Amino acid sequence: MTGEILIARARQVWRELAGVPVTFPAEGTEVVVSAGSLLCPPGWSGIVALGDAAIITVPADGVGELVRDRLGGLPVADLTHPDRVRRVLPVAELLGPATLAYCDERSFQPADPGVLEAIPPGHVDLAAFLASVPPDDADECGLDEISSSAFVVRSGTRVVAAAGYRRWPGRAAHVCVLTAPRHRGRGLARVVGSAAVADALAGGLLPQWRARPEPSRRVARALGFHELGTQLSVRVTD
Repeated sequence: MTGEILIARARQVWRELAGVPVTFPAEGTEVVVSAGSLLCPPGWSGIVALGDAAIITVPADGVGELVRDRLGGLPVADLTHPDRVRRVLPVAELLGPATLAYCDERSFQPADPGVLEAIPPGHVDLAAFLASVPPDDADECGLDEISSSAFVVRSGTRVVAAAGYRRWPGRAAHVCVLTAPRHRGRGLARVVGSAAVADALAGGLLPQWRARPEPSRRVARALGFHELGTQLSVRVTD
């Protein structure tokens, strides 16, 4: 039952992000044209599969006809598989796939907070932390865009792990987590992530954990998140 409720709530989030009216079918795929879709970068096609159904937004009618023709008959599980999508579509670029995981009060498994501190989003110490890690890590984590407090662990005065969330449509809390490379393997991501998730749940939000690397997915599972779907963005060649 928990999985069904979470899927229903997650689907509402992505319906709102689609930018136009769209419904996840009972099973299979729904394709809609939405130039302003937030499922993917502008001009791309966004695919979100949750449970046994998927929605796909495309930037224009011509792309929509192609996507309906080539992807419409694929099993939902294949829609976010890069190699299978490449076999049927003229792909210029791909982003993903990323696993979509969710939790609620019943499934959440909080971590021992230890020595934890909350600082405002955009705090100078958070900015210094992001500047100290590899640029790809800083860009991927999304901590520069959080709307919540940043929950941090320090080594001395320096932040070495941080988490927070950005509020999304559909009352979702998109969780962002990062640990400095030299401090990984100590469970710090779980500690700061747990604090962010607890704060989101206290505010009546749906925590969302979107991840590609397996270590990040393991942290989410340890916190009680259920992996319910996947997301893939595709830029079709002209």
